[in-house]
Amino acid sequence: MFYKYVFLCAFILLANIAEARYLGRLSSNKYDSDSTSNRYGQYGSEYSSDSINNPYGEYGSEYSDKSAHNPYATNAPKLYDQDGNYRGKLSDNPYDPDSISNPYGRYGSEYSPDSINNPYGAGSEYAPDSPNNPYGTGWTIIGE
Repeated sequence: MFYKYVFLCAFILLANIAEARYLGRLSSNKYDSDSTSNRYGQYGSEYSSDSINNPYGEYGSEYSDKSAHNPYATNAPKLYDQDGNYRGKLSDNPYDPDSISNPYGRYGSEYSPDSINNPYGAGSEYAPDSPNNPYGTGWTIIGE
């Protein structure tokens, strides 16, 4: 019975990983090839299908449920720091509790230490992995 449970858990984990899609790094670093701020890179270009900056793409359209720019999206891309910690959803939805655009949520409040919007916490421009550090690595973006 125990082995069936372990096998089932492993199968579910692998199924979820298979659906995940790397969408680059949320970073203000214009020179990093994986940065969403590098307009010549795959993940920063407005023409790349994997870019959150493509207004016609699945992850950049204001109409797609998987988009960072749809204010009603429920399946927006997720953010993870360099240690693998979940940092909320990259979403313009101000009502989603996990959205970085929710001013009252854990990941959007300017007072929360876990928020990209806190200049003294996770959003500090001096933190090496902060998306607000122009020379930093930023956070990984994972879409479905």
